[in-house]
Amino acid sequence: MLAYLTEQKALAEAEIDGTAFQATKRVTRTNDAGEKVRVDAPRHVSKGWFADPQGKLFFQLRYGAKPLEFAKGMNAVEVAERNALPTIITSVMEAVNAGELDGQLKAAIADRKAALKPRAKKAST
Repeated sequence: MLAYLTEQKALAEAEIDGTAFQATKRVTRTNDAGEKVRVDAPRHVSKGWFADPQGKLFFQLRYGAKPLEFAKGMNAVEVAERNALPTIITSVMEAVNAGELDGQLKAAIADRKAALKPRAKKAST
């Protein structure tokens, strides 16, 4: 979760500065000599924030495709302006370090495991 938040913070800072942000991942490729080598390849990073129709900006923490609830019925934090995004993300990182979101994370992990678990085959009679 902290790696995701660190990446989101870097993405927000790059957007504020007007620079490009490119995350990478290690992949195995075959070079011209036919040898397999590990190289860095670019990968897509989705923004963790969005704007509603009125133009308000919100930061949302996700585990998989589902947003985590910070409190009952609240799954996003309103951000006053785009320049405040890195500060909000840092606050969320501190909350994760302090264990304040452990309950929500454990519930999200359990939900994801249940959704990915293969369905039991019906016994044929």
